[in-house]
Amino acid sequence: MIAAEKVVKERAVIKLPVNPIALAQDLGIEVLPKPADNQGVSGILLRRGNNFGIAYATHIDSIGFQHFSVAHELGHYFLPGHIDAVLSNGDVHASHAGFASGDRYEMEADHFAATLLMPRKLFTEAMLTAGDGLEAIEKLSAQCCTSLTATAIRFTRLTRDPMAIVISTGDRIDYCFMSEALKEMQSLNWIRKGDPLPKATATYAFNQNPERVLRADHDEDSSDICDWFGSDRSLSITEQLIGLGNYGKTLTVLTALDIEEQMKEIEEDEALVESWRPQFRR
Repeated sequence: MIAAEKVVKERAVIKLPVNPIALAQDLGIEVLPKPADNQGVSGILLRRGNNFGIAYATHIDSIGFQHFSVAHELGHYFLPGHIDAVLSNGDVHASHAGFASGDRYEMEADHFAATLLMPRKLFTEAMLTAGDGLEAIEKLSAQCCTSLTATAIRFTRLTRDPMAIVISTGDRIDYCFMSEALKEMQSLNWIRKGDPLPKATATYAFNQNPERVLRADHDEDSSDICDWFGSDRSLSITEQLIGLGNYGKTLTVLTALDIEEQMKEIEEDEALVESWRPQFRR
């Protein structure tokens, strides 16, 4: 997201975490928390004349969620055409941040927020020492003061490893992000919003107990890429998951760090079988 990287450069952001509240206040934008009992939206962008304000939700007790909500509203403030679009019917716009909306402007503001809070250069440098999978995402989330969900999406977009993250509620998938390395694999089906959660997975079993989701429990198991993506070859992947507490959803991290080695072994086995196949002359 070029616009967010431009803001990072212009505001001379040189280290993590990025504080969007302080950034907004430096721009003369008043930032206020909404009462915790006022639920329904993640944030609000307000305009009065030439002045702007931001209100952010507090009913989810997460500094990462709150920072993302403020950064999302800054996306509407900075991105070309957004103010005219989202404030076309008045001077108040309520947002639903978190990559759940299909609205173009909401999605663009979400991507702006992720880039603002996790600038490419700073984030990729931090990734080098963070490790792999869910453990890395949790470390980076703490370092960046960002939500697990936003951190997982950013990590997936920037990693060179074949991996995917899935957000689910109950027995349904809310959305999925795949890394470029995983997208390059042939014969994989893309997971769509509203698809049923594969029953032969640890995530499906985990989601049958809502208390585990609320407690933010962890779980881990091996999984088959066929169960998730319908591949024409059975390949083992690591399935790590964590409940997202009051958010009511589950974050699943699917990693396949040794998938090239597995593919090589399968191809070697197939070649061996073919070499032993009887050849008949006509």
